[in-house]
Amino acid sequence: MSISVLIEKVIKKNTKFIIVTGGVCSSLGKGVLTSSIGVLLKNSGYTLSVVKWDPYLNVDPGTMSPLVHGEVFVTDDGAETDLDLGHYERILGIRLTKDSSVSSGKIFKEILDSERQGKFLGRDIQYVPHVVEVIQRRLLKLALGSKLDFVLVEIGGTVGDMEGIAFLESIRQLRMKLPEKQLMLCHLSLVPYLSWANELKTKPTQHSVIFLKKAGLAPDALFLRLDRGIDLKERNKLSVMCGIEKELIFEDLTLNPLSKLFVDLEKQGLNEKIQKWFGIKKVKKTDISGWKKLIQVISKAKKILNIGLIAKYVGSNDPYLSVIKALESAGYLQGYKVNIELIEAEKLVFEGYGSAGSFWKKLKKVDGIVIPGGFDERGAEGKILAARWAREKKVPFLGLCLGMQIMLIEFARSMLKLKNASSTEFDKKTKYPIISLLEEQKEISIKGGTMRLGAYPCYLKSGTQASAIYKKKEILERHRHRYEFNNKYRNMFEKYGIVFSGIYKKENLVEIAEFKDHPFMIGCQFHPEFLSTPLKSHPLFKEFIKNAIKTSKR
Repeated sequence: MSISVLIEKVIKKNTKFIIVTGGVCSSLGKGVLTSSIGVLLKNSGYTLSVVKWDPYLNVDPGTMSPLVHGEVFVTDDGAETDLDLGHYERILGIRLTKDSSVSSGKIFKEILDSERQGKFLGRDIQYVPHVVEVIQRRLLKLALGSKLDFVLVEIGGTVGDMEGIAFLESIRQLRMKLPEKQLMLCHLSLVPYLSWANELKTKPTQHSVIFLKKAGLAPDALFLRLDRGIDLKERNKLSVMCGIEKELIFEDLTLNPLSKLFVDLEKQGLNEKIQKWFGIKKVKKTDISGWKKLIQVISKAKKILNIGLIAKYVGSNDPYLSVIKALESAGYLQGYKVNIELIEAEKLVFEGYGSAGSFWKKLKKVDGIVIPGGFDERGAEGKILAARWAREKKVPFLGLCLGMQIMLIEFARSMLKLKNASSTEFDKKTKYPIISLLEEQKEISIKGGTMRLGAYPCYLKSGTQASAIYKKKEILERHRHRYEFNNKYRNMFEKYGIVFSGIYKKENLVEIAEFKDHPFMIGCQFHPEFLSTPLKSHPLFKEFIKNAIKTSKR
């Protein structure tokens, strides 16, 4: 279907587009702003979806280190995406798909695959029109895919980066083809405070808007990333220098908890002003009472709960963002602030089991232990020691993906006396491959997008902890892994007290394992953190925190 036909359909459907760009520097919170706009509109009764455009040349972030690009989020349909999709899903309470995550690499791959198939015979491939049209076509098809009032688009990176030019050009051309006031461009820009001059500086924002205008785009609304409020004089200056109405200049303040930003933007009239800008005659008010209640819940949470996160990736919390948010959410809803103790797995091995080293001192003080997902052997032995500590000392334990595998390897070594039992991911020649590749995975050499990805059903065995926690017979959870528990050892584990309480029936794969003789020691092969939200804590995290609270009261 041609671009012109798609645009005609979108015009007829009257789907509105809100584009969010960022200026001056990265990590400003474009995803948070996009989610905030979405919260106000969704709670006004509008239907919406969100798209993240990323300028990097990787097809997706699946093969990147989390320390480079943060957590890899996974959707129901198995897309490995940017962590901002996690923000969108958690905050907006919607389920997104692979169509909501678009990288330059994905765009170029589509074009070059088509070229190899002969679809461009006799023609040369150019940024304009070919790259631009592929970007536009993806967006328009998503807008037409279901009944949507709004589609929100976050463009990654910073305005002025050469990598993002094709995305900006796509918006410029799309804006020309759509009727006036069907596409709104919102620009988020840093306004730094110079303490030595006691001044907020608007010049970087002015320059950032100039970059946009050089790309043929003038923002309709300006969001100022601030740690403190801006006065009328500075607002007037920005209005004149950037050519934006004063009423459409908003403060995007650093607020904690995040939900305070929704309330603050509502007070600034963002929701009503957006609707009026689009020419909506009957302006709807938003109802964010649920978020206001959450703010109160968080403010009343005074007790501290210490949770040890046994980490491979240290230096940034972004690799474990969804896990941390899920833990915090479960804590708040039970009246506790969760303090995350990030414990470097490799250091536990270096210091020695149960030693007086600084990392073991941290571990000994926590009320619960979480081993999150990860890949490769680095840090694995330290995680095994942490799982042993949790088992022996009856500390509540939650193993996520690799965390479940670690839990079972430790049990095999300590309780089944299978010396040096391991995963073939860590040791290809291990005598006791407790964790191993499925047959269909053994011949795969391509790394990107070839794992067990996305939502799979899990049958819960009645009379187990997992069944009591979920209160269901079958659940649907998201996966991102390549290695599985080796069924060859299942009878042996069950004989010594392991309960395999969750099974993927189609392939007879272990999904959940739990200990009989432990207050709470559960591992799951999936990633429950991807389905936890601030307003609705995931059952596994909720139960884990409940047991950690019991430990803290001893």
